[in-house]
Amino acid sequence: MSPGVVDFLFRRLVAGEPAEDVQWGQEGTALAVQPPGAELARRLAETDLDALTPTELFHYVRAAQRLAAWAESLRESAVGRYCSAPAGGREMPRMAE
Repeated sequence: MSPGVVDFLFRRLVAGEPAEDVQWGQEGTALAVQPPGAELARRLAETDLDALTPTELFHYVRAAQRLAAWAESLRESAVGRYCSAPAGGREMPRMAE
């Protein structure tokens, strides 16, 4: 891969701009539009990174970022619920740091 291609893809990734999804777009739901959740996690986990084109790798990274943000929102919701539990109710375990 040429330095110009690497630079181009990196700048688009940092700017959050979409790039064309070639392979996944032809095979079904494009990775770029796969909603965050278990299916996206499965697809990312089963992907052979060495087999991806630069554009597909770009979409892989963006999808991983979306999945991480989604997981973080789940964690924040759980922490909020944990912190707002009534004091007189059953005892809540301490969260590990």
